[in-house]
Amino acid sequence: MIRAWLAAVMVAAMVAGPGLALARSPRGAVSDADRKFLEEAAEGGQMEVVLGELAKDKASNDAVKQFGQRMVTDHGKANQKLAQLASGKGVEMPKQPPRKGQMEKDRLSKASGAAFDREYVKMMVEDHEKDVAAFKRASQQAQDPDIKAWAAKTLPTLESHLKSIKQIESQVARK
Repeated sequence: MIRAWLAAVMVAAMVAGPGLALARSPRGAVSDADRKFLEEAAEGGQMEVVLGELAKDKASNDAVKQFGQRMVTDHGKANQKLAQLASGKGVEMPKQPPRKGQMEKDRLSKASGAAFDREYVKMMVEDHEKDVAAFKRASQQAQDPDIKAWAAKTLPTLESHLKSIKQIESQVARK
């Protein structure tokens, strides 16, 4: 009797397939794609803050300095919310910016004056174009509803950053 019941349970589990596995997965488990999005968002957010601090101190253009401060403030808040979300999902966030980001910071640190402004602005335009695309995708395709909602809620801020930095880019390019 027990063997027949066990066999029936095993057959049911095989038929249920991934749905049963998801129902039994630990609280907070997320898909690989959602995990990757969270990790990349954390790395990018950390870099925006680090580079924003640098821009506040080194930029020669007031608009670039103000944008740097905005990056520190906005991405600092977003990073805190992201850390809470990731923690609740059992995703460990990177403690430090990626090696590539550190190399970019080191390279940018060597620039000064208008050259710094142009290089920082160029980086921010490229980063925010990538971020907007990634957050749009996550806001539509993330499997976890909380991650999808966070991406959708954060997206307008990133779009605003992109619009602002493109306006600054046109000012800095003229100098």
